[in-house]
Amino acid sequence: MKLRRPPAATLVLAALAGALLLAGCGRSGGPGGRARGRDFQVVAAESFWGSIAAQLAGDRASVTSIIGNPDTDPHSYEPTAQDARTLAGSQMAVINGIGYDNWAPKLLQASPLGGRVVLDVGGLLGLKDGDNPHQWYSPSAVRRVIGRIVADYDRLDPRDAAYFARRRRTFLQRDLARYDALRREIRARYAGVAVGYSESIFQPLGEDLGLKLLTPYSFARAIAEGGDVTAQDKQTVDMQVRKRLIGVWVFNSQNVTPDVQRVNELARQRQIPIVTVTETLSPASDSFQQWQVAELQRLARALHQATGR
Repeated sequence: MKLRRPPAATLVLAALAGALLLAGCGRSGGPGGRARGRDFQVVAAESFWGSIAAQLAGDRASVTSIIGNPDTDPHSYEPTAQDARTLAGSQMAVINGIGYDNWAPKLLQASPLGGRVVLDVGGLLGLKDGDNPHQWYSPSAVRRVIGRIVADYDRLDPRDAAYFARRRRTFLQRDLARYDALRREIRARYAGVAVGYSESIFQPLGEDLGLKLLTPYSFARAIAEGGDVTAQDKQTVDMQVRKRLIGVWVFNSQNVTPDVQRVNELARQRQIPIVTVTETLSPASDSFQQWQVAELQRLARALHQATGR
């Protein structure tokens, strides 16, 4: 079980402060830097936004993601001194916000840089702490973020605006084509099928697909935020599995608590198909769309197994 959202340790904060002093604000280099004078440095707090940012940037910017290890739970991530140095050199930063990566704005505030552009996804979407932070699982939110990233690139590099516009069209029309097609197919064939899900990460996608999300949201949110699951919610979720009221069980393998383990075992006993999702790219070498397509394909197979459709 991973602990969620722990307070930052004093020693870690001291190390970060030292790293910021060493990093300075005028560096032209940075992780993955390039030789082109027109390049700018983009740092994404998480790899799901970093993958999209990199594909939209092409060869006009260097994009680095801080959290990219699929074995890492981003909710409980504590930044390192290297993370501080990386962010200190960024001309653009992409953070999730919505209480998901509170360490990122703190590091940015500690390393101000004139002209730096900060894209806070939660701010863009009008969301606040307490709302569902997993908006990379919302296809409509992803499209809004794509548009803002390109607009921010235009601010940093207006001479390449036409290049970024082409990258955006290619990404939306070609690179996301399979992702969009799978969502349409699942929605058309399985809309209304009841599914259970371990935490709120799956809610935006499940709603987009028209699935009936039977798990109490209070259960899913408590698992996501590391809170206590109520006895009533435990009983409800267990009953839904035992009585096979759900056709498929979806769980986040990066946050497997004892409650989730119990439901996983119940689902296996009742021969309910189980689908695994992750918070970050898995494998880490995948692009955003490769990762999402693989998850949608697993979900489609499980829905077919559950319904015969």
